[in-house]
Amino acid sequence: MARRALKLASWTSAALAASGFCLYSNKYLDPSDFGAVRVGRAVATTAVISYDYLTSLRSVPYGSEEYLRLRSKVHLRSARRLCELCCANRGTFIKVGQHLGALDYLLPEEYTSTLKVLHSQAPQSSIQEVRQVIREDLGQEIQDLFVSFDDTPLGAASLAQVHKAVLRDGRTVAVKVQHPKVQAQSSKDILLMEVLVLAVKQLFPEFEFMWLVDEAKKNLPLELDFLNEGRNAEKVAQMLKHFDFLKVPRIYWELSTKRVLLMEFVDGGQVNDRDYMERNKIDVNEISRHLGKMYSEMIFVNGFVHCDPHPGNVLVRKRPDTGKAEIILLDHGLYQVLTDDFRLDYCHLWQSLIWTDMKKVKKYSQRLGAGELYPLFACMLTARSWDSVNRGIGQAPVTATEDAEIRDNAASYLPQISQLLNHVPRQMLLIFKTNDLLRGIEVALGTRARASSFLSMSRCCIRALAAHKKKNACSFFRRTQISFREAFNLWQINLHELILRVKELRWSREKCQLCGQVV
Repeated sequence: MARRALKLASWTSAALAASGFCLYSNKYLDPSDFGAVRVGRAVATTAVISYDYLTSLRSVPYGSEEYLRLRSKVHLRSARRLCELCCANRGTFIKVGQHLGALDYLLPEEYTSTLKVLHSQAPQSSIQEVRQVIREDLGQEIQDLFVSFDDTPLGAASLAQVHKAVLRDGRTVAVKVQHPKVQAQSSKDILLMEVLVLAVKQLFPEFEFMWLVDEAKKNLPLELDFLNEGRNAEKVAQMLKHFDFLKVPRIYWELSTKRVLLMEFVDGGQVNDRDYMERNKIDVNEISRHLGKMYSEMIFVNGFVHCDPHPGNVLVRKRPDTGKAEIILLDHGLYQVLTDDFRLDYCHLWQSLIWTDMKKVKKYSQRLGAGELYPLFACMLTARSWDSVNRGIGQAPVTATEDAEIRDNAASYLPQISQLLNHVPRQMLLIFKTNDLLRGIEVALGTRARASSFLSMSRCCIRALAAHKKKNACSFFRRTQISFREAFNLWQINLHELILRVKELRWSREKCQLCGQVV
């Protein structure tokens, strides 16, 4: 019996050693692709982070300076561990980490600043893997489809990477190819995250992050279907065709599948690259206005919102034919469809915030699920302090002091923020992310909280609410009344904008005169 056990142990050891050697020597296999490794890494990281929070802050008085200093250190250590986990497990983990990194004014700065690097540290598939996906999905080799195909990707993201190529008919295209292992790993990764979030909630009942898992469950299958992305691109291009400053690359359907997307190649600089804009004589204020118009139209009028406007997905250029500034919108995998009830309540809420009607701010915040946390909800939505919301968000720009206060509050009110995110309609979650990404662009361009952006939003809200009322009006006279009211409200906004521009010009002139006197 002992001899048999020894023999079995010897054969098992030999088999494991041989398997290990094969895996080690095979450059196309990665230990991170194996479920046990991924699960073990995620469980270990979650355990270490939880233990750190439980022990490091236990003996320090809550709210004291020492507590705040220690908490910041724990946040930073935990964020780095989480970032390392995302980089190691890749795919779905990087996607979720990028989502967290985009929530600038909702999560502690230690997390958002650390996780932001995931946008530039996404994994790359090897050219052999790219060839394999194209062969499996299109049934041909790369050399049979393209005259040239750049082996080095233009960019790599959590789920896919993009290569520049030239078709046999001479068209220059961008080829988006999905990472081959993402599809198989995604459902297991989401299940693992769900289990870990539930486990963390047992230790820290006040933190509710199930909303994050729910969003990943809902959105990831859509993002992994590139045919869905192509349909979204065509829909938004048609929807916003009246904006001559917007370019959505054309989709080539004959060579597109669920894992491969061929589109028109369009070059440009990232929307947060001020140096590029200065070199190409592109007005940053004009780009900021265009971006505000575009997203206001998507959110308030159409209820069909591109929810991943990080700088790599929004390019700018001067049009070759007219020389006018143009925004190029890329990556159409993640869209939020807003219900009419949600969209109209959201319109009313922003109108109330812009015109400082605090009773309606409370009413529509509560209709959107904020409950008694409506002041926090309004601050999260605007990324302004409650004092600024009460004074009027269009009255004065954000100061450095106020911005720091908002970021500090994100750490102090994290339990309430997580509770709020768990109770608002699911549609609101991606809107929060989109708002924070757009604010990041405005900060980079130096155009944040300009009154003109609020006026663009207000115009869209007026049009959306008037269209809804006209649709439900039962007589021609009533529809005419609504149209006149809409025209009058829009005229008021135009007049207000004119007054603001005159004030800005006067202020600029006075500033120039003052500078001249100093010199």
